[in-house]
Amino acid sequence: MNREEISRLAHADHPIAAPLDDESVRQLLRHAVPRDDTRVLDLGCGGGEWLLRALTAYPRLRAEGVDIAEAALAHADRSARARGVSERLVLHHRDAADFTAPHAFDLVLSVGAAHAFGGLDGTLAAAREHLAPGGRVLVGDGFWTSEPSPEAVEMLGALTDLPTTVERVVAAGWTPVHGHVSTRRELDDYEWAWTGTLASWALDRPGHPDGPRALKAAADHRDGWLRVYRDVFGFACLVLRPTA
Repeated sequence: MNREEISRLAHADHPIAAPLDDESVRQLLRHAVPRDDTRVLDLGCGGGEWLLRALTAYPRLRAEGVDIAEAALAHADRSARARGVSERLVLHHRDAADFTAPHAFDLVLSVGAAHAFGGLDGTLAAAREHLAPGGRVLVGDGFWTSEPSPEAVEMLGALTDLPTTVERVVAAGWTPVHGHVSTRRELDDYEWAWTGTLASWALDRPGHPDGPRALKAAADHRDGWLRVYRDVFGFACLVLRPTA
């Protein structure tokens, strides 16, 4: 059982791989999708849930997703077929940071995948390369709600507080036109879903050779969340338009 498989199992009951409830996702897409026939790109799409929801909500929308996780892309393909939207979805198995396309996109989204680009600045730079004139970007990343411990920084990276994060975005040439800050309930629901779903998978399969590792991964994640970053970590999604 590798990290990709652990992540897939842990997100089974929370397919949006970020601390957002269904209504928050719906509202973000409503503000991010400029029109019904939008062409959308998800950089680091994982199981493709953002794209699947957009394709379902907007029947003329076309979407492409990029990810290095082959199993996640296979899951996205199966889900798209089950929802009847596979004809409008193209999936690319490659590193999102190296992806190129012959056309631009009206919406580029990347939520919770900043690590693939070396951080938020790199994510925004990559998104700009794919953006059509008049397009929008939907980006989601973490921030510190208070001073983090060195252990929290080591675990989650060099984040900043929310005002500084938004200032960096603006300085990079973007104007926020909508945003969402995850609530405490969204943050906790996500972490309980991650750890609980993975632990339940193992407990439901006594004797499975991967059970002990799954239980340990769930316990380690839960311990890091509760002891290290729960009280200092926040998550924000921003809908952005280029300033110039």
